[in-house]
Amino acid sequence: MNTLEHIIASATTFYNNLKTDKNGRYRSWEHCYKCFHDARYNIDPDYDYLSLQLAFYLASWGMYRGSSFLLQKDYKVHAPVVKEILDKRYDCLFGLECRDLRKDEVWNCLCLLEEDLKQYYDDVRRSIEEFADVKKEISDTLITKIMMGTLGCVPAYDRYFVEGVKDQKITSGIYTRKSLLRLAEFYEENSEKLEEVRCSMKVYDLPYPQMKLLDMGVGRLVLTRNM
Repeated sequence: MNTLEHIIASATTFYNNLKTDKNGRYRSWEHCYKCFHDARYNIDPDYDYLSLQLAFYLASWGMYRGSSFLLQKDYKVHAPVVKEILDKRYDCLFGLECRDLRKDEVWNCLCLLEEDLKQYYDDVRRSIEEFADVKKEISDTLITKIMMGTLGCVPAYDRYFVEGVKDQKITSGIYTRKSLLRLAEFYEENSEKLEEVRCSMKVYDLPYPQMKLLDMGVGRLVLTRNM
């Protein structure tokens, strides 16, 4: 199989397996994404509930391991982030289509959100004694997983996705505009087949976003190969 066929097969297998287990841990992305979608149309969103959804999604997807600073905080620590993400200026990012990544205003929104999230979580991390002197920036993995879970606008640049896009020579494994644009180009070059697959995938009453399809297909391809 070529790269496209591998991605489609991997994403389809993961999706089908997900739907066979109504309580599977990876469904936490679906619950989180749906809740944040509905909250964007609610004049009085439940920030506490949304913080809990975000925390559980992050935990399910590996961001609460023993070495994580988040493990030292309860779910309510995410409340300011929830409020920021629900700001109307980020409406353009929800379920983002690949072609829209070329728009400067969209990229500016992505950069602004990334900067705000990194600053907030860095402050949280430094408030914890054992992490106070950490010099590294907050990881792109955490930031992109949050954006994937709440907006579906970028893939989660975790070890599996990074390894996959590099191995398949789709784009770089570094979260940059150039990397995302190359990923978007790949999607658009193969949009007929990818859209056919995506149209069959639903999260509650919502279609899976394009970036989630790529996230699933590339990341699970590597994970399956390594098992």
